[in-house]
Amino acid sequence: MTERTANNAPLIRTVGLRKLYTTEEVETTALDNVNLEIAAGEFAAIMGPSGCGKSTLLNLLGLLDNPTEGEYWLLNEEVATYSERVRANLRKGTIGFVFQSFNLISELTVYENVELPLLYMDVAAKERRQRVRAMLDQMQITHREKHFPLQLSGGQQQRVAVARALVSEPKLVLADEPTGNLDSRHGDEVMEMLTEMNKNGTTVVMVTHSPAYADFAHRIIHLFDGRIVSENIEREREA
Repeated sequence: MTERTANNAPLIRTVGLRKLYTTEEVETTALDNVNLEIAAGEFAAIMGPSGCGKSTLLNLLGLLDNPTEGEYWLLNEEVATYSERVRANLRKGTIGFVFQSFNLISELTVYENVELPLLYMDVAAKERRQRVRAMLDQMQITHREKHFPLQLSGGQQQRVAVARALVSEPKLVLADEPTGNLDSRHGDEVMEMLTEMNKNGTTVVMVTHSPAYADFAHRIIHLFDGRIVSENIEREREA
């Protein structure tokens, strides 16, 4: 497990983060005064009832959206008000995403899905091949590289999604209910993969409803009505 010290600067820091959704008839507060720090190398789980703001928070941390108010510091850079173009450039090679619904592109093969982030980063063809092959080997899906997502089981699709998230060697992986569509065996496999990538130095922030899977994390952050209501004492998992 990655060692954490008091001297580690936070990879993520939010100050007074708020997110409002407004229509002609109603204003909804999705996040309200969220103050959060996550250190480099940490594995944090976010829990709470449906509609409490978990996925909204993950979207903000992943630069998929901007907050309505507050500060968001990522890698010591204040990014809360960045435009989509700047946010997209910052996401490349910095953030990897693993979603409950996999979000694989059905028209692309396994190999092509995993390669896609490297194409966005303009990685040279030879290096792309090396990195994709290595990641497929690590996820034990090389034998499926020419298959399309719909030809795979749920567990295999999630392995492809994890491979795609990691192939760019991101500093941060955000996982939104990554086991939600999987049976217990495949869910356990995904959690072991997330744990292994964290041991190798990747910071992981995961949204989950499962107390058992949340226990894989160093720290559990509880949200309710858009606010952080409690955090457990940080701890290291035994090897």
